[in-house]
Amino acid sequence: MKDAVSLARLSIHLAGRAVLSDIDLAIGPGRFVGVLGPNGAGKSTLMRAILGLVRPHGGTLSVLGAPAGVDNTRIGYMPQVRSADLSQPLSGYDFVASAVEGHRWGPFWLTRTVRREVQWALEQVDATALASQPLGRLSGGERQRLLLAQALIGRPRLLLLDEPLAGLDPRRQQAIVRTVDHVRKALDATVLFSAHDVNPLLGVLDQVLYLGNGHAVLGTADEVVSGPVLSRLYGTPIEVVRHGGRIFVMAGNIAAEESHHVHDA
Repeated sequence: MKDAVSLARLSIHLAGRAVLSDIDLAIGPGRFVGVLGPNGAGKSTLMRAILGLVRPHGGTLSVLGAPAGVDNTRIGYMPQVRSADLSQPLSGYDFVASAVEGHRWGPFWLTRTVRREVQWALEQVDATALASQPLGRLSGGERQRLLLAQALIGRPRLLLLDEPLAGLDPRRQQAIVRTVDHVRKALDATVLFSAHDVNPLLGVLDQVLYLGNGHAVLGTADEVVSGPVLSRLYGTPIEVVRHGGRIFVMAGNIAAEESHHVHDA
């Protein structure tokens, strides 16, 4: 069976800066992969490259057995920067259905097949009760569910979720993680889930892809999230502390990932 994503000596430059340098790795089908690393490490850039929106500076990138960008119909994408005009009189159902029409707001005709697909996507993320609710009245966690439902339209084989936990409290974070894992199993899909903190993902992860200083390490959480590995990746001494079932990545006395959330490279 073909790898879901395969990178061969991949390098990506943005504005003259090497974001990713000479990376070789392969992500097998059906895996739940947490994509971690500091701001600017290239998490968002990698996802956009998988979609064919960013051209490699060197090397190759294969997605579901084809060059990146050739067939995005099999990819579901939830971008880091998400916006919707909450003043529009839009229901949760209409918001999800808009993904079929390229996020065009306003009334549009849906075929019976498309309506069934939208209903299926809402059911997968446990959001059928949100279908009739005005979008502007929903909580952040509820809107995240609808955004995830949008990404499921077409029943993708690869899900790229860029910071879907941003701005959510721990309870809602866990609900989103459980939902994504349910969807992954239902679709037999591969998930790349970027986050600033590995802890909400620990119960579902198959692998961690850690990015830093242009480099990448892929493996299990125990293999990758360790002092020696991350010290090499960051280029500075890193201590990894495990306590109470949680993992803390420390640079000196400061949590290495502790910062205000900013849009990643």
